Amino acid sequence: MESAETTSINRRPWAVLALTSLPTFAVALDTTILYVAFGDLRRTFAGATDAQVSWVLNAYTVVFGALLMVAGRVADRVGRKRLFLWGLAVFTASSALCGVAPSYALLIGARVIQAVGAAVLLPTSLALILAAFPTEKRPIAVSVWGAVQALAAAMGPALGSAIVQTAGWRWAFYVNVPLGIFAAVRSRSRLEESHERSAEQMPGPLPIALAIGAPGLLALGVIGAGAWGPTSTLTLASLVGSVVLLALLIVDTRRARVPMIDRTLFADSNYRTAAWGVFVFSIAFTAMFFGFILFLTRIWGYSIFRAGLAMTPGPLSVIPAAVIGGRIAAKRGHKALLVLGGLLYAAAGLMLLLEATPQPEYLTVFLPNSIIVGAAIGLTFPSLVGVAVHGLSPDRFALGVAVNFAIRQVGSVLGVAFVVGFVARGGTMPFAGFRALVIALIAGGLLTAWIGSSAQTRPGASLGPAKSKASAVGT
Repeated sequence: MESAETTSINRRPWAVLALTSLPTFAVALDTTILYVAFGDLRRTFAGATDAQVSWVLNAYTVVFGALLMVAGRVADRVGRKRLFLWGLAVFTASSALCGVAPSYALLIGARVIQAVGAAVLLPTSLALILAAFPTEKRPIAVSVWGAVQALAAAMGPALGSAIVQTAGWRWAFYVNVPLGIFAAVRSRSRLEESHERSAEQMPGPLPIALAIGAPGLLALGVIGAGAWGPTSTLTLASLVGSVVLLALLIVDTRRARVPMIDRTLFADSNYRTAAWGVFVFSIAFTAMFFGFILFLTRIWGYSIFRAGLAMTPGPLSVIPAAVIGGRIAAKRGHKALLVLGGLLYAAAGLMLLLEATPQPEYLTVFLPNSIIVGAAIGLTFPSLVGVAVHGLSPDRFALGVAVNFAIRQVGSVLGVAFVVGFVARGGTMPFAGFRALVIALIAGGLLTAWIGSSAQTRPGASLGPAKSKASAVGT
């Protein structure tokens, strides 16, 4: 695809990184922060059922995952700065609406709007960062940006429990407002516009609808299975519909003159490696995240607040690992980081398998394990993003990031489904279920390391469509 793209290296790239990372920290935080507020929400909206209140959490996940690809495609076309500021305004205003919502129905509606802004912010933020940094500095910038997302998601339970305990669930939304206003004011003067100047048209309404419907129905089916039942008509219709729409989207990508997903993305072996890696590791990460909360509260008997505090040290090792990893990646590529990160993740799981018992042993078992897991996340998630964008031309930054994160959302939804369907049925977690979870985490870490060994991002490495272990699995 021939295109021209307007971009110039920003004279203050680190300012761009800080400004764009601030709101995306809030975006990632809002995917997990409310999971510790369910009881508080239930008491506020006493007339609503548990299933109804659960959609305060789930509506954000469904809409966010569904709109990522479309947002990335539009951003490359109309301008990354313009769409970033628009998404920031929507996300900030809807966060305020969430905080003042008088009913669960209005809160769900505000969460849907918030997810629209979030889906716009995520791909545009990294696209702006990539355009601002010179090529040799991008691995470091991507590592820091990816670490911010991983840190926010991992901090969700701890920060959420602290906010809910001290100020109430509404402040979980209010905290986004000053961050959003500050970022918007500063971004107008600090960010530089970049976009694709191509003569091609945007995809038609049908492929856009397919790109929204396929991931959206998948998330709806997996999440709804808990409320409707895994064999209910609504659940099965959502899952089957997702498969059908995905198949149609693949056909459109192969045949359309202007496809929704640029078919050349997956012609690059690194992009395929990153796609498979982020899919596998997202399943393992999300399953771990929800599984550990259940382990601490249902087996060790911790309160939600205490469980959140217990998980706090792990995220603290994410940033140092990511920063060190980014410097290594800039000189030697991402392969060693992905292999090491996957193996560390598997080792942490093996440690729990051998040492964890139904009796609490926080200082000797869970604490060192969480620090190892945090380091593994800091090495792995940012490196997967770095591998994905390594071979992208500037005109495909936002779309490439969006597709990668859409795959990550699908993996996250499946991780939740694994815990709910196979590990913690009925909301309980027997110790045998926890051991099954840990075995799955070990497998996820090992598979991520194997996939990551295919990365070819060492400076000077070829970027062509060479075959890789990940591509051998399929495209």
